[in-house]
Amino acid sequence: MVTVLVAGATALVVALFGTPLFIRFLTRRNYGQFIRQDGPTAHYTKRGTPTMGGVVIILATLIGYAVSNLTAGRTPNASGLLLLFLIVGLGVIGFADDYIKISRQRSLGLRARWKIIGQAFVGITFAVLALQFPNENFRTPGSTHVSVVRDTSIDLAFAGTFLGLVLFILWANFLITAWSNAVNLTDGLDGLATGASAMVFAAYTVIAMWQSNQNCQFLSDPSAAWSACYEVRDPRDLSLIGAALIGACLGFLWWNASPAQIFMGDTGSLALGGAIAGFSILTHTQFLAIVIGGLFVIIVMSDVIQIGFFKATGKRVFRMAPLHHHFELGGWGEVTIVIRFWLIAALCVALGLGLFYAEWVTAA
Repeated sequence: MVTVLVAGATALVVALFGTPLFIRFLTRRNYGQFIRQDGPTAHYTKRGTPTMGGVVIILATLIGYAVSNLTAGRTPNASGLLLLFLIVGLGVIGFADDYIKISRQRSLGLRARWKIIGQAFVGITFAVLALQFPNENFRTPGSTHVSVVRDTSIDLAFAGTFLGLVLFILWANFLITAWSNAVNLTDGLDGLATGASAMVFAAYTVIAMWQSNQNCQFLSDPSAAWSACYEVRDPRDLSLIGAALIGACLGFLWWNASPAQIFMGDTGSLALGGAIAGFSILTHTQFLAIVIGGLFVIIVMSDVIQIGFFKATGKRVFRMAPLHHHFELGGWGEVTIVIRFWLIAALCVALGLGLFYAEWVTAA
C-alpha cells in the first residue's frame, strides 16, 4: 500500500510543478494549439494555448513508477514494463502528430498512413510480448482467453497456438485503437478527458490491488484457486502504474482545468487511451472496461451515430458530435458540461467496481 501511495504522490508532485515549467518552454517556442475551423466558434479563443502536455503526464507516470520501485527495493515486472511500453509508444505517435500540427499550423498532423503504421507497430509488439514471459506458474501478462471480469472459457487459441496468437493480436489492437480514439474524441473540453481518465485509473488501481491480494499464487487454500482468486501476472506492478497515472492526471489537471493553460494533445490522449486498453488486457477485464470507461464509450457512440445517421439519411442526430459539443452548441457552459460528464464518469466507475466486487462475492 505504501508503494502505491509513493507512486501516486511522486507523479502528482512531478506533474503539478513540472507542468508550468513545460508551459513556459512551449510558450517561448510558440508551440500553441491549432483550432479546427469546423469546431465550435467559442474554441477560437483557445488558439495558441500550449499543447503536447501529455509529455508531462507520461514523464510523471514513469518517474512515479520508478521511485515507488526504488523505495520498495523491488524490480519492475513484465506486466508493468509492457504497460509502460504501450503508454510511451502511443505517446510518441501522438507527439509526432502534435508537433506536425504545430510546426505546419494545420489541424491535420501525422498522415493517416503513418499513424496507422505506428499504432500497428506498437500494438502488435505489445500483443506478441504480452503472451511471452511466463512466470514460475506459467502465467503470461496477457491471455488468449476473452475476459469480462476475469478470463472466460472463450479461447482465441481454440484452433491452435498460431491462430490464437493472430486472433489475440487483432483483438488487442482493436482494443488499443478503440480506447485511444475514445480518449482522443473526449479531449475536446478543458479538463474533461484528464479528469475522467483519473477516475478510470483509480478504478484500475483498486482492481489491481484487489487482484494482488486475492492472487491464486499467494493464497494458502489450494481450493481457492478454482473459485474466487485471480490468475493475473504482476497485479502489484499494475497498481503502481495506476496510482502514478492518477497522480499525473490530477497534477496536470490543475493547469488543464478551465480555462486551460495547456492541453494534453494527442500525446496525452493516445497514451491515456492506450493505458486503459493495456489495463483491460493485463488485468483480464476487457469487457468490464466498457462499463468502467462508460463515459468514453458514450462519446464514441455519439460520433458513430452521428456519422452513420448522416450517411444514411443526410440528417444529423446531434447539433455537433462528439456529444459534449452538442451540449455546448445548446448553450451549456463548458464548465457545466465538464462537471456533469465527470459525474457520469464517476457513476460508470462505481458501477464497474460494483460489478467487479459482485462477481468476486459470487465466485467465492
